[in-house]
Amino acid sequence: MKNMTLAHIAEVCGGTYFGPEEKKTEEVTDIVTDSRKAGEGSLFVAIPGERVDGHRFIPNVASKGALAVISEQKLETPPCPYILVKDSMEAIKAMAEYYMQQLDIPVVGITGSVGKTSTKETIASVLAQKYRVLKTDANFNNELGLSLTVFRLRAEDEMAVLEMGIDDFGQMHRLAKIARPETAVITNIGWCHLENLKTRDGILQAKTEIFDHLRENGHIIINGDDDKLSTVGTVHGIEPVHFGLDATNEYYADEIESQGFRGISCRIHTPQGEFTALIPIPGRHMVYNALAGTAVGCTYGLTLEQIKQGIETLQSVSGRFHIIETGRYTVVDDCYNANPVSMKASLDVLKEAKGRKVAVLGDMGELGTDEAALHAEVGTHAGTCGIDALYCAGPLCEYLAKAAKEADPKLEIRHFADRESLMAELPKLLQDGDQILVKASHFMEYGKIVEMLETAQKL
Repeated sequence: MKNMTLAHIAEVCGGTYFGPEEKKTEEVTDIVTDSRKAGEGSLFVAIPGERVDGHRFIPNVASKGALAVISEQKLETPPCPYILVKDSMEAIKAMAEYYMQQLDIPVVGITGSVGKTSTKETIASVLAQKYRVLKTDANFNNELGLSLTVFRLRAEDEMAVLEMGIDDFGQMHRLAKIARPETAVITNIGWCHLENLKTRDGILQAKTEIFDHLRENGHIIINGDDDKLSTVGTVHGIEPVHFGLDATNEYYADEIESQGFRGISCRIHTPQGEFTALIPIPGRHMVYNALAGTAVGCTYGLTLEQIKQGIETLQSVSGRFHIIETGRYTVVDDCYNANPVSMKASLDVLKEAKGRKVAVLGDMGELGTDEAALHAEVGTHAGTCGIDALYCAGPLCEYLAKAAKEADPKLEIRHFADRESLMAELPKLLQDGDQILVKASHFMEYGKIVEMLETAQKL
């Protein structure tokens, strides 16, 4: 890792080095917090956790050839060189910030209330048509996850696509300080994390902290159809570029047609020209992701043909509208997380399916004092969007089920107190050939439902 010597690391972290003097000039090969990933030349950062204290694994990593460790505890008989720090997490962030400054790699930072991960995947798929791209794994988008992603960068990487998620004020500022994005992409301003951010204006304020550490002569790419984002003006002398479905945006789409679970087709307009594309993941929201990818691609010199190729070769991520053919059902695994906007968008995709359309839904978290009303809003949508059956679980989904019943008294609806009760009855409720959407917030653990359905065999 470029310039990541033990001497530099100790200085950056404000730590004290203990070990042979000659080792101080050696560069670490990687930085890990999981002892299982430590190897020859690694720097292991011991983090005291609620369940497990990373300090207990220091002897293990030393035996694997780790060059050094970072510790909050003074080690009486250290098995290898170590750097004593006050706070391991603060040390990680300081190292990530320093390391990013050692690399001359453009960074695309992505945030927003909904669609960060799918937008990140789309942008990375587009840029990969021209550049060597490193992207955030899964949704490792908090301060630790972002730092660990930065540590994976190497000098041969040509672009970094980094997802950045928050739930309170100040967090985005700290994330941007690490990432130093050259391009900031904001997908939308929704209804997430209202417990801390209170209002959509609060969310806008928190998300736009990404501009605090935008590189000089950088780029801002935002959803021009979003009523809050459309108010963003010139920032640090940088004029925002807009994408959306409205033709007033610099990047917009029309001729949008659902292709069922095959995806969605559209024509994309850019200042450089236009092209048609089949986005291989269903949902009208994917058009916005494709537009964001197009705007970023044009910013970094890709041809429209390269952009089209990147969009059309996009692959879904597990838990993010991942389609599974079980032999008995078609299951849409969209259960990594949920909020009212994404829940309604997924229901809209389900209604395009061929066959009996079944929504298996669960509670949405972090919605603040309006959580009951927001669940009811989704229920009303479920009752009017053309699905055939709704099976849901959780105390908040009681509001969803009631509203759905009021919207369509004929819709088959079953509400269960919890996921376990739902899972016990679900096999009896489903039919061969069902098209099933599984969606809830992560804490509901609906991945267990997907696993159960995935193993179902055709009778």
